[in-house]
Amino acid sequence: MPILIKSYNLYRINIPSIIMMNNPDKLLLLGDQAIALGAIHAGISGVYAYPGTPSTEITEYIQDSPLAQERKLHSTWCTNEKTAMEAALGVSYVGGRALVCMKHVGMNVCADAFVNSAITGVNGGIVVLAADDPSMHSSQNEQDSRFYGKFAMIPMLEPSSQQEAYDMMEGAFRLSEEKKLPVLMRITTRMAHSRAAVTVKQNFLEVTRTGRPSVPADWVLLPGNARRRYLEVIEVQPQLMALSESSPYNLYMQGKEKMAEKGIIACGIGYNYVMENFPEGCPYPLLKISQYPLPVEKIAALAASCREILVVEDGQPFVEEQLKGILPSAYQVKGRLSGDLPRTGELNPDNVRLALGMSVTQVYAPAKQVVSRPPALCNGCGHRDVYDALNKVVAEYPDAKIFGDIGCYTLGALPPFRSLASCVDMGASITMAKGAADAGLFPAIAVIGDSTFTHSGMTGLLDAVNDRANITVVISDNLTTAMTGGQDSAGTNKFEAICLGLGVEPEHVRVVVPLPKNMDEITRIIREEIEYNGVSVIIPRRECMQTLNRKLKQKRAEKK
Repeated sequence: MPILIKSYNLYRINIPSIIMMNNPDKLLLLGDQAIALGAIHAGISGVYAYPGTPSTEITEYIQDSPLAQERKLHSTWCTNEKTAMEAALGVSYVGGRALVCMKHVGMNVCADAFVNSAITGVNGGIVVLAADDPSMHSSQNEQDSRFYGKFAMIPMLEPSSQQEAYDMMEGAFRLSEEKKLPVLMRITTRMAHSRAAVTVKQNFLEVTRTGRPSVPADWVLLPGNARRRYLEVIEVQPQLMALSESSPYNLYMQGKEKMAEKGIIACGIGYNYVMENFPEGCPYPLLKISQYPLPVEKIAALAASCREILVVEDGQPFVEEQLKGILPSAYQVKGRLSGDLPRTGELNPDNVRLALGMSVTQVYAPAKQVVSRPPALCNGCGHRDVYDALNKVVAEYPDAKIFGDIGCYTLGALPPFRSLASCVDMGASITMAKGAADAGLFPAIAVIGDSTFTHSGMTGLLDAVNDRANITVVISDNLTTAMTGGQDSAGTNKFEAICLGLGVEPEHVRVVVPLPKNMDEITRIIREEIEYNGVSVIIPRRECMQTLNRKLKQKRAEKK
């Protein structure tokens, strides 16, 4: 079994990989890095993604890979997950292979293109990587992307180790091209951000093209074409079921007894958690599932060998719910729904151990009277000055509300600022402010970051302009995508032009430099734009302290 090294901060180490014991065939890789390297070795033409924890390191690895650079693979960041999915469809149309990466909430953004990609089908292979975040380490919800794969009726893979994550990639692209369907690969935070030894190939594929032309009628989803393609997707389902039954990643292991008290279904990384509790081998019959749709025949064989089944799956009760329809109603299925495993949050070896009826040895006593330390904006961050100015002005308006958005500036909801009234999803600040203004709120203020504005905020601003909504929009521009590590922001140095192009009046697009010495100017401008009856945009612009420090360190290193 691979060792999962918990690396809550180590995954930020800026190294493409670590060679183990001078063996070029074995690397110490994050799960994200194993996926990235597997995709490069599978012959992709490029990766299409928007940064989002815990998926970000996949694209960053490809950006830093000498082989990817030599092959000139596409690896620049997309504006959002929908544009990433659609660009990958373009690569597929001309016969190339593409990897699409996002976190689980990004699946919601690309859902239109993703679900329709099953109906268009693919030419070159497409693998969509969804990195789910149970426990919401850096997310606004818990969500299981396997439901998206089932909804779209496409094959799914869920690696149980970094080695499988690497190995699966070539087969995933081949499966995609053989069945002419995209393939969804689903991982979770701990798989993405833990390291393990991975044996890699030295003989890998060049950039791969199918060489076959796309059928235009498959890609033009007029109702007549879509109805035909939908029937074809339905007809391929028995083949996908058969592939799951024979998949090397779906393994049925017979227990020691002919009829055991319990059996186990372990999905993806859940298999690791089970086996960490049984280093000498699992005594119960066990079905490891890492390829979907569910292998019904293997499930039936497991059920016939035990009196109850415990389902160990990270995320939501995706398999547990389906078992209740596959097995007789009287058959006992345990898992998250039954309360044997926690209903929310990540699994770990300890809560799996408890569900197996084993005791847990407490190595360290829980700390007492530890004061919580919530995250905070960095010292010197321009967002701090933005919130100081906003708080000073809105104190003059009893009914004022500031609607927030997704980014490091979301921390403005916490002490010492306590500025934000909401933070729902990417881009919601502008549209919520507009809706509140439509309902009579004054003043209605939206705070959105530079990357989030181009991701999902521009259309909301156009709505506001078209309705002449009485709102003030603050695009807090720190010249990077700071929350996920400082990736390039799609709209850098374009925001004034974008706002003017969307119809904001030129005299109401204002740029300020958020520094304490400019506080009088900033508060004056905020007051002026609040009092303007229409759409105003204020752009406080100052580079993120973290990216600035990295640039300065790099310059100093280059001089030595």
